[in-house]
Order: sequence, then structure tokens, then C-alpha cells
Amino acid sequence: MPDKLTREDVLNRLYDKYIAPTKDKDALFIGVEIEIPIVNLAKKPVDFAVVHDLTRRFKSEFAFYTTVIDENKEICSALNFVNDDILSYDCSYNNLELSFGKEKDLHRIHERFVRYYSFISRVLAESGYRATGMGINPFRGYNVLTPIPNGRYRMLFRHLSSYERYRIPMFFHPWPDYGMFSSASQVQLDVRHRDLVATIRAFSLLEPLKALLFSNSVLTGEREDLLCCRDMLWENSTHGINPHNVGMFEPLPEDGEELLEYIASTSIYCTEQDGKYINFEPVNIVEYFGRDEVRGEYYKDGSYHEAVFSPREEDLRYLRTFKFEDLTFRGTIEFRSVCCQPVREAFTVAAFHLGLIRQSAKLLDILERDHVLYHHGYGA
Repeated sequence: MPDKLTREDVLNRLYDKYIAPTKDKDALFIGVEIEIPIVNLAKKPVDFAVVHDLTRRFKSEFAFYTTVIDENKEICSALNFVNDDILSYDCSYNNLELSFGKEKDLHRIHERFVRYYSFISRVLAESGYRATGMGINPFRGYNVLTPIPNGRYRMLFRHLSSYERYRIPMFFHPWPDYGMFSSASQVQLDVRHRDLVATIRAFSLLEPLKALLFSNSVLTGEREDLLCCRDMLWENSTHGINPHNVGMFEPLPEDGEELLEYIASTSIYCTEQDGKYINFEPVNIVEYFGRDEVRGEYYKDGSYHEAVFSPREEDLRYLRTFKFEDLTFRGTIEFRSVCCQPVREAFTVAAFHLGLIRQSAKLLDILERDHVLYHHGYGA
């Protein structure tokens, strides 16, 4: 039987998941995630055996422990239990990710990044490889663009590749594999409940300036007219079928009630039930929990199969959006609109957001009175 939830039920659960954790937030912790494209300087495909060797040696060097393996028994995620740092791969083994456990001092995270990156660089150099600071892998045309062989990334690639099925008035770009060659620089910061709406409003209005400051994603050889193609890749994919799942808040919420209503207007497109990752046509989260059944598909034994299932309340864990400012279940805002930066400048993104987060009210006042970008016909 489906776990049918009324609209009020869904709103209450969304409040508990996203807004309630922002209460009692006094300390300001920082979390940083940096994705780094791996390139083979010989202009040949990245040999994943080199990547797997790097992972094993990194684990040994820094006392990380395996947490996730793929279907081929290769390590795709490892954790340090002392500081909660994670080495993983995002979407494919062409894209290495370093995620750092939360700290109050950004310098401590940076020190660990330098140690990790220096080791990674030395190991990759042995094979003529480099981990580079670019938002788009410059050698993506040489690489094998296949998802990490596990349920999550197979599901995601299947979902993104399904764009040709949709007969809707929307432009879809032809790169459903963009997750395998695009790299992000993301930061999570604790947000106090009283500052929540002001912070979302202020940083949303700041996005055009951030696009100029941190542009570093060029589709070399194809869309070189775009200095920052990251937004287009997300918004003009199946993630953007519901525009409330991507990009900026539009309209900007005026208060907590409007923010909650905005979250309730987003869509869910996947879940995991009975050990299977299932993707399906995006459906509004309130409508989802009003259905008796949902039709989707899952991967097994080399092919995809139809899945017919009933919504369960725990499916709410799989509601995930890709907004520039994403409110998370941790009581943080994840700033996720910026692509990977040059390695020497890797922490400029985190420093930029950290420096402004406690000044969100002042920042909002400045931006709301601005007449350079806003208030003369410019629309977000």
C-alpha cells in the first residue's frame, strides 16, 4: 500500500527536513566539496586502472577506509573517520572529488587540501596524468564517458539520457553525460533560522556577479562562446523540466512560509526501493505522495526494466534539487552554482561565501537598492 500523504502532511515533513534544522544554529561550520577533472596528457582516454591505483595508494597514505565499492569491486568512496574527509568520484572515474568534514576554520580545510592534492598530483604524474582546476574537462573528447557502475550513477545517467522522450516546449542540450566531464566547487555553510530567507534572497541576487567572478567552464571546440556553461548544462537537462529544481529562486521568497511553499513546488525523479535505484518522469513532490503507483525503470543484468511501485514516506530522502542556493537537511545552505576553479584559487569560492554569510542582511540591502543589474527591466 502507498504511504499516501496529504498536502499538509508533505508540508510538515518538508519543514522538519529542511527548515527545522536551521534552528539552534549559532556556530558557523564550513563544509567544502571540490571536484577535480583528471586528464591524460597524452590525449588518450583516462585509464581507470590508474585511477583505482591512485585510490588505493591515497587510502593507505592518509588512513582512509573504504565506504562504497562499485559493481566491479573497485573503490568509489573512502572516508577518514578522524576528520570525516571523503575521497570519491562523481558520476565517473574521470572526475575526482574531495569532500571535507565540517570545520570552523577554513584554513584547516585548506591545509588538508594541499596535502591531498600534492599527493594526488605526484601519483598521477607517474602515469603522465594531471588533476586540473577546470570546470569542464578539457580532454573530455578523448575520455570514455561511462557512469560509475553502481545503481546511483546508472540511474542518474539514464534519467539525463531520457530527454528525447519528452515532448514539451523546452530546449534540451545534447550532453546528457555532462556529469562525467563537468566539475564543481561547492561550499556548505550553517545558516541561522532568523537569517534563512535573507541569506537565500541576498545570494540569489548575487548570482550574476558570481557568474562573472568564477567563470571557468568552457566547452572547448563546441560552445566556446560561453565562458560559464555550467548553468546551461543543468538547466537545459531533464533536471530542469521543473524549473524550480534548478537555477535561482523565482520569485524570491519573502518569508519562511513562501520558502516552504517553494520547496513543495519542486519535483522528485528517483528513489531506491527493494535494493533498486528507480528513475521516473519528474513529478511534483505533493502529487507524488497522492498517487497509488508510479511507473519508472531500473537497471539489472545489462538492461533496463519497468518498475511499478507505490510511494513510501522514506522516498522523501530522494527529493533533491540543484538550485544555486540549496537548503539541505543538515541546516546548511549549499552554494552549488560555481564550477571548479584553478587549483591555486580553489578556496576562493569557499572564502567568498564564508566572508559574506554573516552579512546577508547588509548584502541584501545593497542588492535590493542596486540599479546596475536590477530595477530597470532585468529579470532573474
